Amino acid sequence: MAKTVKMQDIANRLGVSTMTVSKALAGKNGVSEETREKVKQLALEMGYITPGSEKDDAKKSYNIGVLLSEYYTGQSMTFYWRLYQEICTKAVDKNCFVMIEILSVADETERKMPKLLQEKKIDGLIILGSVESEYLKNLEQKSDVPMVFMDFYDSSIHEDSVISNSFYGTYRLTNYLFEKGHRDIAFVGTVNANMSITDRYLGYHKSLLEHGGIPKKEWVIPDRGHEREGYDRIGLPANMPTAFVCNCDIVASKLIKELNEANYRVPEDVSVVGYDDYIFPGLCEVGITSYGVDMEHMACKGIKVLLKKIEGKIYHKSLHVIEGYLVERNSVRPI
Repeated sequence: MAKTVKMQDIANRLGVSTMTVSKALAGKNGVSEETREKVKQLALEMGYITPGSEKDDAKKSYNIGVLLSEYYTGQSMTFYWRLYQEICTKAVDKNCFVMIEILSVADETERKMPKLLQEKKIDGLIILGSVESEYLKNLEQKSDVPMVFMDFYDSSIHEDSVISNSFYGTYRLTNYLFEKGHRDIAFVGTVNANMSITDRYLGYHKSLLEHGGIPKKEWVIPDRGHEREGYDRIGLPANMPTAFVCNCDIVASKLIKELNEANYRVPEDVSVVGYDDYIFPGLCEVGITSYGVDMEHMACKGIKVLLKKIEGKIYHKSLHVIEGYLVERNSVRPI
């Protein structure tokens, strides 16, 4: 029987470490393109078989881990559990199995590796919802498992990310308000809390500029201290706009509640739009006009990219931006 070719055999032939071989075959950072091509060419010549690839294509099966910060299992759990369900569905379609691990605040702070990686249970990892940059850097350095970031990106780390189109989404929503006759439009969201909110603010800003306006300081309203803090009471400006663009539907629902408490009716007195088109049923009595996140498409793209990396196929790391869609409900009144 022919000897099974191992990563160590490839490493010995090229005079590099097994970690270099692993990263090259998985498409990870840390190796030059020249070395990556040499590793892949030699692996092909020596007959190296990627774990699981000896099976027929129709029978390939991988274990995919999902890492979710415990922060997102609280106030944002509805959106992320729904996205996780989509990931599971798409993984099953590809004959893969999914295991989830909740990353505690303590483990994230102490840079502890996920148990899924420590116990070598998975072939690839999806990180769902943002995680601290230093934790991600530590994870990338110590792990040879392919990764994909889902619903966030980190500018300090060159890794595959799948996100919704936050910039265009709020640009489209703000344009929609202008089309309905609104000119005095505020934005609700702490601009630098995370990159998604920043991108959404920039989309709002672009729309204002194109319509001859600029954001007024009093109409850029924070909703939290920073990303890992809970939502603050929003607080209405003294000089009220006719419409608000909110960075997500949960914040839109909280704003509507505060407006009602201040005797403003939505949409009769003030119009409100949100982002993501996902809110727990019964949380808000007003149907919120929103920019929907195509979670099915995001999950499909994330699984597709991760499987390419697991199987060592040649590709380029990218920021994958998934378009959404405008959902009109009854939270906006033309003026």
